[in-house]
Amino acid sequence: MKKTIHAIAAGVLIGLVLSNPVLAQKKTVAAKKPLTTVAKPYGSIIPNDPNVKIGKLANGLTYYIRKNTEPNKRAELYLANKIGSLMEEDNQQGLAHFTEHMAFNGTKDFPKNEMINYLQKAGVRFGADLNAYTGFEQTVYQLPIPTDSAAVFKSGFKILANWAGKVLMEGEEIDKERGVIIEEDRQRGKNASERMSKQLLPLLLKGSKYEKRLPIGKIDILNTFTHDKIKSFYKDWYRPNLQAIIAVGDFDVNEVEQLIKTNFENLANPSNPRTRARYSLPENKEPLIKIITDPEQPYNVAMMMYKHKDGAVRTTTDYKRDLIHSMINSMLGARFQEILQKGNAPFLFAQSSYGPYQGGLVSGVSAFQTVVAANSGAVLEKAFTAALAENERMSKFGFLQSELDVARKNILAGNEKQFKEKDKTPSSKFVQEYLSNFLSGSAIPSIDYDYSETQKVLAATTLAEVDAIAEELITKENQIIVVQAPEKDKSSLPTESQMIAAARNAGNGVSAYVDNTVNKPLISVAPVAGKIVSETKLDAVDATELKLSNGIKVVLKQTDFKNDQVLFNSFSKGGLSLATDADFQSAQMVSLISQSGVGDFNPTQLNKLLAGNTARAGAYIDDLYQGFGGNASPKDLKTAFELVYAYATNPRKDVEIFNKNISDTKVILANKNADPGSVFSDTVQAVLNSYHKRGMPTTVSDLDQVSLDRAFAFYKDRFADDSEQVFVIVGAFDMATIKPLIETYIASLPSLNKKQNFADNGLRAPKGKVSKTVYKGLEDKASVQLYVHGDYNYSESENIQLDAVKAALEIKILERLREKESGVYSPRVGLSVEKEPNAHYYFTISFSCAPANVEKLIAASLDEIAKIKASGASTDDVSKFKSEEQRQHELSLRQNGYWLNYITTRLKFGEDMGQYKNYVQKVNAVTAETSKVAAQKYLNEDNYIRLVLLPEKK
Repeated sequence: MKKTIHAIAAGVLIGLVLSNPVLAQKKTVAAKKPLTTVAKPYGSIIPNDPNVKIGKLANGLTYYIRKNTEPNKRAELYLANKIGSLMEEDNQQGLAHFTEHMAFNGTKDFPKNEMINYLQKAGVRFGADLNAYTGFEQTVYQLPIPTDSAAVFKSGFKILANWAGKVLMEGEEIDKERGVIIEEDRQRGKNASERMSKQLLPLLLKGSKYEKRLPIGKIDILNTFTHDKIKSFYKDWYRPNLQAIIAVGDFDVNEVEQLIKTNFENLANPSNPRTRARYSLPENKEPLIKIITDPEQPYNVAMMMYKHKDGAVRTTTDYKRDLIHSMINSMLGARFQEILQKGNAPFLFAQSSYGPYQGGLVSGVSAFQTVVAANSGAVLEKAFTAALAENERMSKFGFLQSELDVARKNILAGNEKQFKEKDKTPSSKFVQEYLSNFLSGSAIPSIDYDYSETQKVLAATTLAEVDAIAEELITKENQIIVVQAPEKDKSSLPTESQMIAAARNAGNGVSAYVDNTVNKPLISVAPVAGKIVSETKLDAVDATELKLSNGIKVVLKQTDFKNDQVLFNSFSKGGLSLATDADFQSAQMVSLISQSGVGDFNPTQLNKLLAGNTARAGAYIDDLYQGFGGNASPKDLKTAFELVYAYATNPRKDVEIFNKNISDTKVILANKNADPGSVFSDTVQAVLNSYHKRGMPTTVSDLDQVSLDRAFAFYKDRFADDSEQVFVIVGAFDMATIKPLIETYIASLPSLNKKQNFADNGLRAPKGKVSKTVYKGLEDKASVQLYVHGDYNYSESENIQLDAVKAALEIKILERLREKESGVYSPRVGLSVEKEPNAHYYFTISFSCAPANVEKLIAASLDEIAKIKASGASTDDVSKFKSEEQRQHELSLRQNGYWLNYITTRLKFGEDMGQYKNYVQKVNAVTAETSKVAAQKYLNEDNYIRLVLLPEKK
């Protein structure tokens, strides 16, 4: 059940503004000047990576081409447009985003939905692979595509060219898409976050063109605009001198350059092109402040922002400044983490960092931002002051050399890892660098340059330089203060003047930071090493199984997929299932033990100890198993295994951290029912577990039963006997080096040689037909979850047939609910299967929609289920399933994470290790007829759960 406060804080931030990357504009007030740039030495221009070919056609279209073989036989193709909602006229609001949708609804060479249909047959997934997005100043289309088929690969460039200048904009298709976009607005909004964002926009984007150009647009315009408006937008702005093609992948560069010329050189710019203006935010002398409450806002949150003009990284001076900002964020983040571990911490969560303003919504503007969540409205001012005091402590006293050393070591470790993996760098990473270069002008240095320049800059950067830049972050001008709080706390909230005063006086009485580093080894006494007693080859997966003297098994698979990565995990049976009813609530919080650090080190001290070391490891206890997991560079494996040994033999019992987490979680649980989504989620959980006491959502009264002593005792008991642990280690390790480490740190784990198993506590989904409707929420928005489920004989063959039915149903639900009914934006069809403790499958169909359409769309969903049961999947849909499965399987076989999970699962379930060899063959055995048999067998509505969230009854 464990909910981390960090996850909640992230949700708060998203609700604040970041959930709407479509924020908008207002005419710039002439009297206000834009943010000014802080003067800084220029430095030398960072050279472009010589491995990328950059060119420009006669019509102005820019292109970036790079050969890269990770992943093998794949390419990433992007069309980037310097076109967004800022280009819209008042009567076109939302049409930049609408145009992006229309690019998938008919072009000159791919009418109607033929583009998606063609790509799905080639193994490209719509949404997961093929996608696009629109912002204020850019629209970007992405197309990952295989290169082992010359025809498919060449067609990728034809598709990009169709997006760039050949979208048909047929009237019928435009009108059908209106409902889809309105449902996109409903799915992403119609909640407290959106309501509060609408009040915040005039403040956050005050006086700028952005203020009234939310990319999603205005609903009334989306419903009523005439077809000529979107056609003129496309004609005016989709032009080659505002476009770039980015191609990175396993191909011949010269061939790709010719494909770009062939497909794009005939695209023309308008004879009288419209000017693409640039916009920014004006300065504000006095603080801007807004206090907003909402009945569905669950938490009391405050944010302080100091806006800064800060362009892209282009020079060596920019590069150094960017690294210093990274170190400042790291050091300040560590200080806040340290405070959050204390029982008297004045806030639920707090964080300060420097970065792009509101996640990069406004180009050329960054901000030093502090966000804080408080227990209640009554203590929000105190929490806000305490968080800002840490900023002031940084500004007045700077950092300690010991803090800077930790930050420097961590950056150097990441820099070294990137350098070692340079020939294994994924194409997607290069694409993002070139996209940033085109859209904002940021430099694209080579990995070699990054490596040497980072080392040089960090070696030369002094503490005084870091402190000087840290001091600049807090300014007297360009301040923005935001408060978001529950409506019920309105009367206890501080006033605007109190919040401004708190910001002004936060530095009063602060003193210098004191480091709490623990100068001890991770393991004070070296373990008594065990022995490897046998070694067996597992030819099916090209691995080696070791049996250790304490009973533990270790499976080792060496790979060359990454040069500097080793992943591992382990398991043995038991888990939370063995907790007694009396201890269950305490056992559920057992993750707090491993999150409290290990031995003499709390989490902050442990992070300092591990500075510059890539090793990370920990212990887990889930429902049926317990074990360890981690990762490291090969050179740091010793530390990773030391951590495993420490978590097994010397867990940390930290009363302060444990009680702080329990206290914070109580606050979160007490407020969560304000959010309709949370209430619905709790209902779903309860229904799917048949209201079993072990499957119910955790409540405040449950937490009153939690005991640290019982949680700690349960943790100790689960790891007192590790003789049945099975470790799986995958990656670029050296066999001769790793074996002594295994003997020292894994063969020495405690062993009692008991036979253990998990308990089946009877958690099951309800049999028969179940319907539950929750009435919660203020907006015209409904959520639907449908489940068809049942027990079955778990096997690879059956699972493949289930996957095929799911894939076919997914296609039909999208076509029916989105394309035909225009009633949803992003319906989801899911399949989950479990073998233990009881083999069971779940098909799910979920979507959000207008409440008035719930019954119609549920009926349409059930109709599509009935059609698949009657006729099976179509031949086309079976073909799409096979292509997508084959393509994904090819990619998986080159990933360490896949093999770690694959081998672990086979060992858990006692299955054939060679299954993967026949996987594609079994997928190819799927036919329309086998899918019909599977659909009739498994889409059985005898076990059918219907769950609906509707607005509160008026």
